[in-house]
Amino acid sequence: MAQSLRLPAPAKLNLMLHITGRRADGYHLLQTVFQFIDLNDWLEFELIADGSIRRTEGNSPVPASADIVLAAASLLQKRFEVSQGVGIGIEKCIPIGGGLGGGSSDAACCLLALNRLWELKLSLSQLADIGLELGADVPVFVHGRAAWAGGVGEVLQSIDIPEPIYLVIDPQIHVSTANIFAAEELTRNCDPITIRAFLRGAGTNVCEPVVRNRHPQVGEAIDWLAQFGAARMSGSGGCVFIEMDSLEQAEIVKSQIPEPWAGYVAAATNFSPLHQQLGLLD
Repeated sequence: MAQSLRLPAPAKLNLMLHITGRRADGYHLLQTVFQFIDLNDWLEFELIADGSIRRTEGNSPVPASADIVLAAASLLQKRFEVSQGVGIGIEKCIPIGGGLGGGSSDAACCLLALNRLWELKLSLSQLADIGLELGADVPVFVHGRAAWAGGVGEVLQSIDIPEPIYLVIDPQIHVSTANIFAAEELTRNCDPITIRAFLRGAGTNVCEPVVRNRHPQVGEAIDWLAQFGAARMSGSGGCVFIEMDSLEQAEIVKSQIPEPWAGYVAAATNFSPLHQQLGLLD
């Protein structure tokens, strides 16, 4: 039995984001497209015999009491009465509060890793259901495929789309997803669109006007990036991105990014590197 694992937890981009309604419990009904990029957090897992769950080495600024990764491990341990514990090291590379799904990806990575280390033999669907208890974006990271998503983000249909090079800009602004989705001015009545319409170029991000108003630096980053093409915001922000023609072009534009913004050149992928490493893809 494996005693330890070191695994990548990839970032995602929302290639569009519409809100079509709101449930009675307050959750928003979405249409979105998730695609992974090769910007990863890295997590290390090592079994602990005494049953404790704790963070070990790493650079995560999130307090342990609020860490979704530890919450994922505790949920799985209690749900299946696991006697073993785990030490988890987290190397954060994905910007926090940037709309790239770093926390959700880390939680999904934890569920998949512990399913292997604790020999729980749960299916991806079972793990995705557990992940949904932690956050609406966790299931897509559990399944590990680019997807057209409905519901609150958990009704997933795998989608094969081009895998370009993206330039991602982090304007170094932490945007609260909860605050954006609670905004009165947020559009919540988009007409549903089809995958075919998306593939023809339909779809926007309805969170962008709200984020622009509340975080002008994000708007400035979008406007700056727009001189090179169609700039978009991922999720509830604040990272923005643009499709580039080549790796070389992306590096040239990255070299021009104003301070204090950070830039990442990232290749899109329809298959999670986490699942590739664990041998979970068909």
